Amino acid sequence: MSFKKGNVFNGSCHVGDWIKTELLEPQNIRVNTVAEHLGVSRQAISALLSGRCGLTAEIAIRFEKAFGIRAETLMRMQGTFDLAQARAHASDLHVQHFGLLEMSETLIRQI
Repeated sequence: MSFKKGNVFNGSCHVGDWIKTELLEPQNIRVNTVAEHLGVSRQAISALLSGRCGLTAEIAIRFEKAFGIRAETLMRMQGTFDLAQARAHASDLHVQHFGLLEMSETLIRQI
């Protein structure tokens, strides 16, 4: 399996890369062919396979119907990739802990 470095984060790959390398390339299935078969545009499939966009639930179901790979599996792959990407930038998110425990203790004392 050879994934583009830009589409791999912390060991998780973009689902489009996986679809391309594991489903389409071994069978020599072209982008135009899969797009037509799935009933979507060539641009939509191309964007997914290149990692320029994420997998939608509808497209996941289309791949499930066409290739037998469960939509839930594909969506988990996409979610894992998205989370790994977000975690790579988590230090840029400046959010304080909400403090629910402290809030609940304060509310209990008020009752």
